[in-house]
Amino acid sequence: MGDGHGRPIFVVGCHRSGTTLLRLILDSHPHISCGPETLFLTEFAERITGDGHWAHFALYGFPRNYWLRQIAAMFDRVQSDYAASRGKVRWADKTPRYALSVGLIAEMFPDCQIVHLIRDGRDVVASHQRTWGYLSGVKATAKWPYYIRAVQAVGRRLPPERYLEVRYEDLVADPKETVARLLEFLDEPWDDAVLHYDEHQHDVHSLYHDESARRRAESADGATIYRARAGTAGKGLDPLLRVLAGLLSRRTLRDLGYR
Repeated sequence: MGDGHGRPIFVVGCHRSGTTLLRLILDSHPHISCGPETLFLTEFAERITGDGHWAHFALYGFPRNYWLRQIAAMFDRVQSDYAASRGKVRWADKTPRYALSVGLIAEMFPDCQIVHLIRDGRDVVASHQRTWGYLSGVKATAKWPYYIRAVQAVGRRLPPERYLEVRYEDLVADPKETVARLLEFLDEPWDDAVLHYDEHQHDVHSLYHDESARRRAESADGATIYRARAGTAGKGLDPLLRVLAGLLSRRTLRDLGYR
């Protein structure tokens, strides 16, 4: 393996953008372990170093970067132990909410690689509505562009070997080409296992299997990487959600080339 061996990988993106699919694809690679969402990393770091609590922890006399190094080392140990228990040599973390803390993550892990999965915001809104209800769909009209801007504001200032944007639409339309480009970025060799993630064991919530089976049934070809709701530009959104998505996401959609 090349110089990328051992570098932490963080997969981020707005919820309902396909990050779970990408997680399972990466987790199927013989070198990479990508387990369940951790959720606590940035909350833990911000609890100690954030403005509301830093005055207290500063009394210990250690600088801020000392605390961040200790938290990063603890997190790395957990992920590395988990990877080793599965016969893997490199870990990845998929937690969509970390999209709002990419700067902090890049500071804590100065050699990490960040993969930003992007999906048409109108499809993200529609998926929020289907999954969590109408109010969630309404909130997603503002949430999606906020997440996109938060990641890009940091990611596009990082060196090109540390930040990569992947389109969900590309992932489902041409998975082999898209994953090959991703693995090249990660400096990992190609392995056909990534295209057959459903044949491998993953530590996922039982609800995932039910949803995956249902969505695969909706796909015209029943493929493992299903395309039923990719690139639909929010087809089926009611007038209110479509207007809100247009008003709040128009600039971001345009900047990303979505029509």
